[in-house]
Amino acid sequence: MGARTHDHDPKATLQRYLTREREVLLARAEGLGEHDVRRPLTRTGTNLLGLVKHVGSVQLGYLHEAFGGTHDLPMPWFDDDAEVNADMWATADESREEVLDFFRASTALCDATVASLDLDARGEVPWWPPERREISLFLALVHVLDEVAHHAGHADIVRELVDGAAGDDRGNLPDLGDDEWAAYRERLEASAVEAARRAGERA
Repeated sequence: MGARTHDHDPKATLQRYLTREREVLLARAEGLGEHDVRRPLTRTGTNLLGLVKHVGSVQLGYLHEAFGGTHDLPMPWFDDDAEVNADMWATADESREEVLDFFRASTALCDATVASLDLDARGEVPWWPPERREISLFLALVHVLDEVAHHAGHADIVRELVDGAAGDDRGNLPDLGDDEWAAYRERLEASAVEAARRAGERA
């Protein structure tokens, strides 16, 4: 019944989905040691704590600063002399709690801004091309929801690579044991090999 109460309130619906994706992202970084929560698991360095840091930074820009909001949250990773991709990982000097506190503070500022405005409220995104800089709150919410869901998906995969943990409270994965997952994966690999053989590809 709770979901139905939002059916005719687009802002509440967007906010509800945004909140859920934030929770998924944060959950993926829980219960890990300092190395595992930070270590890069892809060629481009994707890591869990970095995803949290990045999302906290991005949402602040679109859902707070773009609508005139100010804050005193330090973000040295956006300074002119910051190294490339500095918002996508946490240095050894940045504690996990500092990154999580930043994310929570960013979320609180964004949610307060959203609550205070109508969906047709106008803001400005100065880093977008001049012809597109004016933005509505509706578009900003859709953009941020897309961004957070995108990175929550990254976090799902990275966490599975770290310790095998997969799925969430939506029940979107079959309840299989390790041996069953191994057999399933072997079946997929065999199917991929066969498809490549039929296509004439060389393994």
